[in-house]
Amino acid sequence: MRRPHLPARLPLDPYILALLATVGLAALVPARGPAATAADLASTAAVALLFFLYGARLSTREALDGLRHWRLHLTVLACTFVLFPLLGLAARGLVPGLLTAPLYGGLLFLCLVPSTVQSSIAFTSIARGNVPAAICAGSFSSLAGIVLTPLLAAGLLGGDVGGFSLDSLLKITLQLLLPFLLGQALRPWVGGFLVRHKQVLGHVDRGSILLVVYAAFSAGVVAGIWHQVSLPRLAALMLVEAVLLAVMLLATWYGAARLGFGRADRIAIQFAGSKKSLAAGLPMASVLFGAHAALAVLPLMLFHQMQLMVCAVIARRRAQDPLPELAADRVADVSLARERPAPRAR
Repeated sequence: MRRPHLPARLPLDPYILALLATVGLAALVPARGPAATAADLASTAAVALLFFLYGARLSTREALDGLRHWRLHLTVLACTFVLFPLLGLAARGLVPGLLTAPLYGGLLFLCLVPSTVQSSIAFTSIARGNVPAAICAGSFSSLAGIVLTPLLAAGLLGGDVGGFSLDSLLKITLQLLLPFLLGQALRPWVGGFLVRHKQVLGHVDRGSILLVVYAAFSAGVVAGIWHQVSLPRLAALMLVEAVLLAVMLLATWYGAARLGFGRADRIAIQFAGSKKSLAAGLPMASVLFGAHAALAVLPLMLFHQMQLMVCAVIARRRAQDPLPELAADRVADVSLARERPAPRAR
């Protein structure tokens, strides 16, 4: 029996290290007074810029072309915005035994965030899956998340964790939805520029998110919320997230098989339907949770690194599987060899 080969080096995302360094900086030198006000204003502007760029990059034509594979996209959306939230609601029973209420709020918020795009595409490509479907599925999930994540948060989180209210809904409209729609409207004029400077703008994206993280964790440090998290609670959170990821990976893989999808589509569904976007979740959390955003994004940051490490192993394992058409050819060759009459002895 062939043993699965683990990669020599699991993917510790350098960006996660940058995020952790930002959290450490906020813990040591939190923004206070006028500096905190300036950090909040800069964070608000950074979130608006991020979603403007998201809107300007999303090709409406490509999204419409991808609708032809509507069953796959609906399956991914159902995993992201139905199955994940249901599992998050089921985890409510872990409070207060394993999780505190703020940590559970962050876990539930994690379940409401849209799927990631870049890593889903990368892992689907490594595993020799349906890459175009993964691109469209991730794009649709991100687009739907602009509306569905705040609405689900309003209905499921309420005021227990982040104080979600009509004021928060107005902030989301002004900081997320309007910049996104403006980016879509200006895409014919700015799309070419964004393509030519894709690498530079990628640094702008990541730098903006680091600024959002610094402002959120600074507010958390000043409010003293870190006294609510102990090492046993943190270990319990990681255990719960490991179970959550395992359930979603199994559900997307075997559920897609039951729905009649082929191997390539099952790979795209598994990687797109089991992931959560750190890039989309962090800005949303800063708007939804305000001063409580630090604890709200902690589960998402941990889950992001966990999904990268686990899915890297799965993708490399899938890449070693024989493709269905090659396996069929081998079976046909064996059958022909058996049917061919043996040469007569002379």
